[in-house]
Amino acid sequence: ALVNPKSPENVGHIMRAAGCFGVSGVFYSGQRFHYARQFITDTKDTHERIPLTHCDPLQNALPPGAIPVAVELVEGATPLMDYVHPPQAFYVFGPEDGSLSRELVQWCRDVIYVPTTGCLNLAASVNIVLYDRQAKSGFTGNDDLIRASRDTNNRLKKG
Repeated sequence: ALVNPKSPENVGHIMRAAGCFGVSGVFYSGQRFHYARQFITDTKDTHERIPLTHCDPLQNALPPGAIPVAVELVEGATPLMDYVHPPQAFYVFGPEDGSLSRELVQWCRDVIYVPTTGCLNLAASVNIVLYDRQAKSGFTGNDDLIRASRDTNNRLKKG
C-alpha cells in the first residue's frame, strides 16, 4: 500500500517489483499519482496482471487475514534484518516527500524500517522489503527461473 505517492516513475518501478516478487496487488491513496498515472514507467506492463487500485483510506484495502506492516523511520521500529515477515503481509509505505501518519502507524500491527543513513527512495524501499521477504522465505532459485526471467538477448551460461 502506497500513501499518496507522487512519482509515476516510483509507482512504475514498484509495479515491476510487484511482478518480480509475486505481489498480488498494489493499493494507493491520495490524488497525486492519479493525475500523473499516464507517465507510469512499468516497462513490463505488470499493471495488466497485478491490480493497481486507488483506495482511500488504505485501511479499507486490507485483505482478510493480512497483517498491516508500516515501513517507516519510526523510533522503536524493528530493523528489517531482524523482522520475521507474516505469511500474509500488507506493507504500508509512506509518501516520497513525507511520513506515514501517526494514525496509520498505530493501525499497523508491526512497524519496520530499512536501516540506512538517510531515507531511501520509495521504490528502492519497496524492492528491499520484498527482497528481504523472499530471502527469508527459503525460496531458492534455479536455472529454469533464470531462463524465464532474463532478457531475450541474454543467453549467458557460467563457465
